[in-house]
Amino acid sequence: MKRILTIFGLMATLMMFVVACGNKPAEGEQVKEGKTASETKNVKKNIAIVYSTGGKGDKSFNDSAFRGLQKAQKELGITFKEYEPKDASSEAKDTLMQYAESGEYDLIIGVGYTIKDSLTAVAQSFPDQKFAIIDDEIKLPNVVSLKYKEEEGSFLVGAVAAMMTKTGTIGFVGANESDLIKKFYDGYEQGAKYVKPDIKVLKVYIGGSNAFNDPASAKAKTETLIQQKADVIYHASGASGAGVFQAVKEKNVYGIGVDSNQDGLYPGTILTSMMKYVDNTVFDTIKSVVDGNFKAETKVFGIKENGVGTTDFEFTKDKIGEENIKKLEQIKQDIRDGKIVVKP
Repeated sequence: MKRILTIFGLMATLMMFVVACGNKPAEGEQVKEGKTASETKNVKKNIAIVYSTGGKGDKSFNDSAFRGLQKAQKELGITFKEYEPKDASSEAKDTLMQYAESGEYDLIIGVGYTIKDSLTAVAQSFPDQKFAIIDDEIKLPNVVSLKYKEEEGSFLVGAVAAMMTKTGTIGFVGANESDLIKKFYDGYEQGAKYVKPDIKVLKVYIGGSNAFNDPASAKAKTETLIQQKADVIYHASGASGAGVFQAVKEKNVYGIGVDSNQDGLYPGTILTSMMKYVDNTVFDTIKSVVDGNFKAETKVFGIKENGVGTTDFEFTKDKIGEENIKKLEQIKQDIRDGKIVVKP
């Protein structure tokens, strides 16, 4: 009997040892809120985004950000919630606050410089929440700022405009006279004059309370440029660009798109688009959260960082010509190498 009890005692001790070992994290893992680090990493991440004025469907800036989310959903398995304000400067704060208060989101993204003040206030109130802002800079320990050298991409399309003008006059339509929009114009003018020093570069701004989503005003402003003999017109005006393209199509001159590939909207009329790869930077930022590498810092993307560029001239290669395209590639390489410095 004593021997039997001893055997049962040994068996009970062995079972306790096995259970204890089974609950122990594998070597190198850390327990966080009842889960190992590897389990935490594999939890599906939830992202929130507040778009800029115009929202999705602008075929420009917001749509590019949306593509980055879609890519992250497909490749990283994230889920996301989105909000499209009519006026980002006035509506964004309440939505950002709701997202932050919920505690449901691993990253909250604000699109556009008009969101800066709202995102700053909310980020200060929720220091443990991760945020990202696109197109501006917020120096807080929980915000990553994603900025672009729009002037470099605009330099390239300015060069194309100078190559293609027949009148020696080109135009620019900006949403407003903000510092950001001026970067587009400055690069465009410099690129045009690099190719043709005596070229005339005209500019107009849409202005008003809805500058990024006012195609009617953009069309009228574009027509004034065409009346002054501008035969290539570049816009930096978000969804308002639809009006620019209508005008250039009707008047049989060339247009240049912005932010996303807009070439296919009017094939052959739109020479190229100044690409701002917001989709790539949105995806990379989400991936940093998924991988546990998120870092609050300011990142600036130019030609060297593959942050801006042009389309591949799908509909206009023959019009622009092989020689001009080669010249453009050389200009791009010279900017990358620092031989050409574009000043914003």
